[in-house]
Amino acid sequence: MSSMTTLEKVCDRVANMARSHHDKMISVDDVSFNDLETICISGEPHRLRNMAQQSICYRLGIPINYLRKCPPDLQRNHLNYWMKNEKREKLFFRFDGDEIRSIFTPRYIPTDNKQILDRLLDLGYRPNTRVQCSLDDEFMLVSLPDERESFRVNGDRMTPGIAVSNSEVGLASLSISAFILRLVCTNGMVSKTSFSASYRHVSDKLLSNLPGVLNSLRSGVGQQKERFAISLGTKVDNPEATIESFNRQFELRKEEKEAVDWALREELGFTMFAIVNVYTKSSQYELLSAESRFRLQKVGGAILGMMS
Repeated sequence: MSSMTTLEKVCDRVANMARSHHDKMISVDDVSFNDLETICISGEPHRLRNMAQQSICYRLGIPINYLRKCPPDLQRNHLNYWMKNEKREKLFFRFDGDEIRSIFTPRYIPTDNKQILDRLLDLGYRPNTRVQCSLDDEFMLVSLPDERESFRVNGDRMTPGIAVSNSEVGLASLSISAFILRLVCTNGMVSKTSFSASYRHVSDKLLSNLPGVLNSLRSGVGQQKERFAISLGTKVDNPEATIESFNRQFELRKEEKEAVDWALREELGFTMFAIVNVYTKSSQYELLSAESRFRLQKVGGAILGMMS
């Protein structure tokens, strides 16, 4: 689950995860498939992780939901047939030990989590900076609250900051967004500002735009306070129906809906402030992936953004 830690500890964890990571350009002629879960490279079998399965199916134009319903021999026939028709001579493979994390075209420029954390340190964030982090094999979300800008809503201390998210395996682009931490329960909320941005890879833009995001946050604190005040004064007669409507609107996945149901029992209330807190609380659900935590925090931010 999302937890408060230090930037240094996040750096250490990312470094440990990266010890067995390596990349390689591989000739298409050296590749064959046993099924959707196993690929052979020069005759050596390698397990394809979830994002590797998705990325190769996308590359070959095979609907992955269909392929997952097929028996292994039909999976093998589909994959090998379309791989022989692949136009590119080589593909870019990302490994974790012997397992394949993801597969891209040679033009892909990877963004590694370590690069991003190093940039944050370059910007002056100290190793002992308190951060909230969600991290797994597919996604990283690091939120850095700025306690100098804290304010109170209904007795709760709210701390704005920035949220930096990234996927090394193509699940999402590198992005920088506004972030608000509800300190009493460490619920986080990600919202877009005029300076929110996404990047295909680490570049000088990341360094130049981060100060802009921080300035935008400081100038937008007053607006956020107003939105929280409006949410507190906006009554909700049927929280369950309101939640169900938002679940459909934001196209939540099954596991994300389960997280929201869990949070609703914890944060039940009859205002839009309570509804927002349901979604931010749901991101703490233990069984969620890091990317789903980020999605739910964005839902909370989007609902608050409707308060005007």
